[in-house]
Amino acid sequence: MQVALKVDVDTLRGYVEGVPRLLDLFDRMGIKASFFFSFGPDNSGKAVRRIFRKGFLSKMLRTDAPGTYGLKTMMYGTLLPAPMIVPSRPSVFRETLSQGHEVGLHAWDHVDWQDRLDSMAEGEMEGQFDRGREMYRKLTGIYPRSCAAPAWKTTDASLAMEDRKGLLYASDTRGWGPFIPVVKGKPMRTIQIPTTLPTMDEILGRDGVDRYNASDRYCHMMTDGLNVHTVHAEMEGMSMLGSMEELIAKVQLRGGTFVTLREIGEKLKPETLPHCPVIQGYLPGRAGKVAIQGPRRKDR
Repeated sequence: MQVALKVDVDTLRGYVEGVPRLLDLFDRMGIKASFFFSFGPDNSGKAVRRIFRKGFLSKMLRTDAPGTYGLKTMMYGTLLPAPMIVPSRPSVFRETLSQGHEVGLHAWDHVDWQDRLDSMAEGEMEGQFDRGREMYRKLTGIYPRSCAAPAWKTTDASLAMEDRKGLLYASDTRGWGPFIPVVKGKPMRTIQIPTTLPTMDEILGRDGVDRYNASDRYCHMMTDGLNVHTVHAEMEGMSMLGSMEELIAKVQLRGGTFVTLREIGEKLKPETLPHCPVIQGYLPGRAGKVAIQGPRRKDR
């Protein structure tokens, strides 16, 4: 059994407080993970626009959003100015890299991408992506080789755009295994390594899951193959840190190994992967549509 931990960093609080705690935990447990950073402004307060979206309010209540994100975070971009995330403390990003973890691009403006991607002009969409790439290059000297779309939000244009960015892979989707995305009948070049497990905020408070048994539920859902688990610096790096530690320990006790998505991507052979469309659909416990790996094309 292989487990790849994909750590999404969405907010300033998650970046400044959650990431260092996860780094300490991963160091103590002897594992490496794949971190995807939101580089630009933290506009978390603007997420209030989703209040009428089906499932959003119930999710906020189930996961104790004010406690998870903090009241200050929930005012950024509205009642408070939107602070920059990575530029506020570049040392956190550099420390993640220096400890041997994979670092990739999550977003420039997470909330804007999540809420407006469907209506963005292609130039604006690519401009946001490139702003994140440039800040990454400024900090590391190279462009990122991997990316992960905020909230698993993609369009045909965003998937096609990734083919122009020299990526080893992208992790923009939810699904069952690595695949070649097909857009309008055309196979793309950028491999998708989808998240295969539900996120903590999708299962917490549903079907009897709480902070004390969440790790057991995850162990029950894992397969003998590759399991890609997206965690959030704002949740598993803070209020659910104990559950994260329990899960790692239980996986190791079962003989499972932790790998980075980059390690997986470097071993994949595109010619052997299934070709699958990317469809937009709903998942239990999540508000709004996400990009989902569709059925394998019969000719592949």
